[in-house]
Amino acid sequence: MMRPRKLVTVSHSYVVTLNRRLANEMTRVGAGRWDVTAVAPRSFHGDLGPLVLQREPDEPARIEPVRVFFSRSLHGFVYGPELRARLSGVDLVHAWEEPYVFSGLEVALLTPRHVPLVFCTFQNLAKRYPPPFAQAERFVVHRASGWVAWGQTVHDTLQVRAGYAKRPSRFIPVGVDVEHFRPDSTVGRAFRERLGWTSEGPPVVGFLGRFVPEKGLRLLMDALDGLRTPWRALFVGGGPLEAELRAWAGRHQDRVRIVTGVSHAEVPRALNAMDLLCAPSQTTSFWKEQFGRMLTEGLACGLTVLGSDSGEVPHTVGDGGLVLPEADVGSWTTALANLLESPTARQDWARRGRERAVSRFAWPVVARAHLDFFESVLQRGA
Repeated sequence: MMRPRKLVTVSHSYVVTLNRRLANEMTRVGAGRWDVTAVAPRSFHGDLGPLVLQREPDEPARIEPVRVFFSRSLHGFVYGPELRARLSGVDLVHAWEEPYVFSGLEVALLTPRHVPLVFCTFQNLAKRYPPPFAQAERFVVHRASGWVAWGQTVHDTLQVRAGYAKRPSRFIPVGVDVEHFRPDSTVGRAFRERLGWTSEGPPVVGFLGRFVPEKGLRLLMDALDGLRTPWRALFVGGGPLEAELRAWAGRHQDRVRIVTGVSHAEVPRALNAMDLLCAPSQTTSFWKEQFGRMLTEGLACGLTVLGSDSGEVPHTVGDGGLVLPEADVGSWTTALANLLESPTARQDWARRGRERAVSRFAWPVVARAHLDFFESVLQRGA
């Protein structure tokens, strides 16, 4: 019987327990075939302050903490020298770090030459990086045995970039916990009651995410203004457009609720308080939607999902929801009106969305796709 292959997966994101789901799920689905170790920072300076590695007692993956330096910069931080020892004596190294950042370069430099390296990336724009990041990307791509694109648009964009097409690659979506995010009318009703809404009111149109222009809040406000069909709207998130959003909400009295500071544990409750979830993301010169995590969470919760045609959104929504032109307010108003007036249509989309989430985005499916790709990389190098 063959010994399990030793896999080391490295990511600064692993400092957060929730982000180790990929490593833990690869351990579960690869039991007997793969021995998985997750290398995580002992601490990291996150967007909202310092994060300290915490381990859960039931995590199946082995966790190896290492120091990191300069973690206030995602582009410039590096792991401590003990990383080298974590990358030796293994069969494959997986780097969940972009190839153009210093940490991605460091993993490539410290991985022994005979050990295959696979990196993953979210980059779906054809960017030109200044030195030394351009040189780092070229080195990592040349060193790698393969790469994973977290989106179809990521894969399409990078296939024409120097060096990428010469390496095996695979598009694998980001996973979602379909047990944590699932339809639950009871918690949804309770969430609405906390907001002072009764269950007898009109359907709830929802938004989840950052309150920033590129997320399409202004388009959604305009689309709702154009409706003659009764509606309620729930906005969950936070950001610089909050004051503008609250000023707009004030003109609609009891029809609008804005909830900020929602923890990840509460997100399924907030989603279940909605009937429709809108993601009207807007492409800019420097950004287009890279995946749309809120979309998979909404699909998993059995919501009717509407997304714009920005970036990865059409590939995420697929046949589980509606994709609308990102700049066409009229199309959004018409689609919302049709869905608000048809409970049957909403139920049909809810069923299709849940099926898509379970079959395509569930973490066991995503973890198995990673391990299958790693197997193919090892076979090519054999």
